[in-house]
Amino acid sequence: MAPERGGSILAFDWRGQPLLRASSGAGILDVASFPLVPFSNRIADGRFTWGERNLALEPNFPEVDPRNLIHGFGWLSEWQMLNSGERELHLEHLYSAGEWPWSYGAELVYALDEEGLSARLSLTNLSDKPMPAGLGFHPYFPQTGSTRYLGLHWGEWRSDASAMPIELDLRESPTDWWHGAAVATRAVDTVYTGREGGLEILWPERDLALRISLSDNLSATCVYVPQNLGWFCVEPVSHMTDAINRPDAPDQMASLPPGETMVVEMRLQAFALA
Repeated sequence: MAPERGGSILAFDWRGQPLLRASSGAGILDVASFPLVPFSNRIADGRFTWGERNLALEPNFPEVDPRNLIHGFGWLSEWQMLNSGERELHLEHLYSAGEWPWSYGAELVYALDEEGLSARLSLTNLSDKPMPAGLGFHPYFPQTGSTRYLGLHWGEWRSDASAMPIELDLRESPTDWWHGAAVATRAVDTVYTGREGGLEILWPERDLALRISLSDNLSATCVYVPQNLGWFCVEPVSHMTDAINRPDAPDQMASLPPGETMVVEMRLQAFALA
């Protein structure tokens, strides 16, 4: 774990086999997983209206996206350790109102047991007015030519070149958008809506799989499959990309009242295919 690098996970193995992409460097983009707080993915041009306020925020990580606000602020912050034990780590991230005009507190608990790893992420509004709120997790998974991703969702957003949703393809029943094929057969950077059940990552050549169990409020899933990098992302999140500018779309951001707390949970559990 690396509290100083956005509260991130650096590696997660099972029986000597990596379940997450191991950290390859010192930057936040080289970790195995990081939390998303107080929103997921992108806000178009950093512009949105909340209540009577019209806001325009500068890009928070222009090296990755020179145009849009991305992934919140927790991933770019140093988290403080509140408690640690042999199998549990309790972290805190406090934000004082600035360009994002709400103060908030986030807590993250990682707990390891014989069967897997659990993560509990919470967000508390420390301001005196309601705050837009969203949470999620951004894990990176090892990818080979036969790696499969299984997840059932009602809809897939068609996205533009900057990963902003354009049009929703909504089906009559929850769908595996890969139809059982290897994840590498589709190069996507988009968000899926209306998750049904858990998610799974399968590595047939390693006789290994990972089950991802989630709290119900992580109803959307961002999936990023780049070409020829040896990894991909499956990100359980509480709202769709740019939800704050799309009030009629599914998977909306929450309006978190002053003093109230939002909580999401993720559990990673490995199992053998053979």
